[in-house]
Amino acid sequence: MKNLAEYTKQKEWLVCVDSDGCAMDTMDIKHIRCFGPCMVEEWELDAWKDAILDRWNEINLYTLTRGINRFKGLSIALTEINEKYTPINGVEAFCAWAEKSPELSNNALKSKIELGGENAIFKKALAWSLAVNKAINELPEEEKLPFEGVKEALAFSHASADVAIVSSANLDAVLEEWQKHRLLEHTDIVLSQNAGNKAFCICELLKKGYAKENVVMCGDAPGDMKAAEKNGVYYYPILVGREKESWEEFISVALEKLKTGTYGGEYAEKKKAEFLKNLGE
Repeated sequence: MKNLAEYTKQKEWLVCVDSDGCAMDTMDIKHIRCFGPCMVEEWELDAWKDAILDRWNEINLYTLTRGINRFKGLSIALTEINEKYTPINGVEAFCAWAEKSPELSNNALKSKIELGGENAIFKKALAWSLAVNKAINELPEEEKLPFEGVKEALAFSHASADVAIVSSANLDAVLEEWQKHRLLEHTDIVLSQNAGNKAFCICELLKKGYAKENVVMCGDAPGDMKAAEKNGVYYYPILVGREKESWEEFISVALEKLKTGTYGGEYAEKKKAEFLKNLGE
């Protein structure tokens, strides 16, 4: 699979697709079984476990912060824990890093530590992130499945458009999951956590020669929508709880509208309204 430097545009249209919660039905299980519990363990929060895990899931799954980068989600959760339950040493410094760092990944965190991270919270955050990756890798394979209709939608798209994975998930996990379910064969490039944030990745893809009106980002979270809007490309939402229906509509309606230049305006606004309503706005 080519990286950004090697990648070249092959077709006039580009379909960008998020992974967790959009193509792969893995978002809930990863947060409920891995992200939240690993945070409770790393910061020894058992005394408030149930309330903290409920709030973690609310932040990362069921509200307009759904799909937020893991370190941004951690900064929100630790700030609230510091205020409500128990002191979290260094939380202000970590939040500042999560807000300002141009890259939010394990490698970026390692660099921060090597440059003399001010306190132990950066090491704890890295230990947590590595523990999360380990826990995800240990999830039963039969529980890491694509949503129904995804493979068909990717194959249909790939017949006439370039297809890019644009995800904030861990690269190895994305490659493993997409390869296992034979989704990777319907894509042209994989851009994940280590490549930069989603807005940056879409921006770099546009530099390959795509017209903005020929590009759509398929996602399930506000961050996906914002990344699309920042680059002036279209956004197609995969609605939580209605994933199969969303992918069916992408095949039957959305892609054709993209290719005929009729996606913008009424249809794009309708899809945005459906998306915001679905997440409770």
